[in-house]
Parts: sequence; structure tokens; C-alpha cells
Amino acid sequence: MNKILIIEDDLNHLELYKSFLLQSQFKVVTAQNGKEALEILDKQAVDLIITDVMMPEMDGYEFSGLLREAGDETPILMITAKDTFEDKKKGFRIGIDDYMVKPIDVNEMVLRVEALLRRAKILHENELRMGNTTLYQETLQIEENDNRMELPQKEFQLLYKLLAYPNKIFTRQQLMDEIWGYDSDSDERTVDVHIKRLRDKLHKNIDFQIVTVRGLGYKAVQNNEK
Repeated sequence: MNKILIIEDDLNHLELYKSFLLQSQFKVVTAQNGKEALEILDKQAVDLIITDVMMPEMDGYEFSGLLREAGDETPILMITAKDTFEDKKKGFRIGIDDYMVKPIDVNEMVLRVEALLRRAKILHENELRMGNTTLYQETLQIEENDNRMELPQKEFQLLYKLLAYPNKIFTRQQLMDEIWGYDSDSDERTVDVHIKRLRDKLHKNIDFQIVTVRGLGYKAVQNNEK
């Protein structure tokens, strides 16, 4: 189930967007400005962001620009009352992925969210491919050149998360929250142990590497992009 972050200071709009996304079987987290959203993203990963433009503390343009400057490629759908070409150009040049002008059709918003997630290749996929490597969610198996290996559930989920977002850095805490849950008694060293096991098992894989980002966490890098 994909997780959506909504950033909107108008509580009526926020609740409306949230309600429709929940009805469409998405997980939803919310923030009322860009600063609050960044604090959320420090603690958990999301699959797509919906952001308003005009907000206190930090507006949608500044938030989106900071995210892209940090190398975060999470899809961004910007919703705003500004509909001039210059406003749209500013948003797209910052790095947003789609743009809607208020008042919006919330059903259309859901369709655009699904389209952006499909484009990012993460919408309810049972299979994930990178080069000649394929991950199968239903069986927890990884296949490389017709050789299949079943992984323990947590190792598989960890690998799938990293490969679904090539080059995106995940902190250990983000991975702990996503894979083990917020109430887990395990500590962040658990992530390191599972990463080591994955590296040992996949050391011959030529399609990708799991890279340690010193002081931050981990990311998956496709070998032909390194």
C-alpha cells in the first residue's frame, strides 16, 4: 500500500484530500507546511507528495526545491490557486512532477496520483526489476539469470524498498519504521545486520549495489548508473 504525504495549511482541503486517498486504499500522512513536512520525512519515507504552494513557515516551492537539491526524487504533485504559465514553469523547473489548479476535482487528483506512481514503477507492483534481476513479492524470491533464491521476509522487504527507489538515501530509522514498524523493540543495528546478510547473499549480483552513505544510511545503486 503506497504512502502519500499531503502538505496543506487549509484544514478543510487537507481533510478532503485525505478522505479521498484513504478511500482509494492509500496510506496518508499530513503536514501543514513545508517545514513540518521535512520533519516527517526525516522519520519516515513516503511514495508520493501532494503539496500546496502558499503556506506559512515554508511554501511549496521552497519545500520542493530543498527536496530536489538533496537528491530526493519522490514524485511531487503541486496543487495551487496560481494558474499562470510562469507559476507552472517555476514549479516544473524546481522539479515537481505534476500540477493542478484549484478548485480541483478530487477524483482527478487520485487518478493523477496513480499515474505518477505508475511512472515511478511502484504502484501495487508484485514484481520489481532492475537489469536482469527480478524481485517477486508474493513468493519473497529474487531471480537473477534464471537462478531463484528465497529470502527471509525482512531481508526481502528491505531489499525491495531500496531497489524501488534507486539512488534514494534511506536513514536507518526510516528503514526500521517502514520494515519493522514503529513499535518494534529492535534497534537500528538490526538494519546493519540485515544489510550485511543481503550483501553476503548477493555479492555476485552485477545489476546493483547496496551502498553505505556515511552518517546517513543506505541506498541502492544500479551498476550501469554508478
